[in-house]
Amino acid sequence: MHFTITLLIIGGRRCALVKKLKKAWSLFEEVSAGTFFFAGITLIFYGVIMRYIFNEPKAWVEEVVRYFIIWGTFLGFAVALRHNQHIQVDIVYDKLSKRAKRMVDIFATSVSILFCIVFTYYGYVLVESRYHSGMVSLDVGIPMWIVYLILPISGMLLLIRFVERLVHLLRGKEVNYDNPIT
Repeated sequence: MHFTITLLIIGGRRCALVKKLKKAWSLFEEVSAGTFFFAGITLIFYGVIMRYIFNEPKAWVEEVVRYFIIWGTFLGFAVALRHNQHIQVDIVYDKLSKRAKRMVDIFATSVSILFCIVFTYYGYVLVESRYHSGMVSLDVGIPMWIVYLILPISGMLLLIRFVERLVHLLRGKEVNYDNPIT
């Protein structure tokens, strides 16, 4: 009996630890995506002020803003997936039985996992080729491998979220997606 109680205590601690890690991971996703968007928008504001108020446009601002917004968008894909906010066509899906919906969900999630693996792999190949080529951006001189690094990073973030979704589907666990917008 003592052994069973010990396992329950350890299991409870493990469950609490997993919940804390999931919460920290979700916070990391949101903060990183938000930081890149905020930095991009702040630089846009800076560029507008420099161009129209001080009449001294900065060429580097547009390039850096583009990279920040792209990074924020790609990091935001996993956040949107966590909240089930990606665009869906569900005219036929809504008419399916519960069992058929589950099968479609498992199939779609499995295909998405395969896509993420391919996306991550070829993103890595692109980063590696840009690293070895020594290519840099035109205005700022940022190594392009850093710019393209978001591809394998976002692929891994999406892969983690799709695997999480597949595990929930296979366990039959009902997931209630909260909508952070409303």
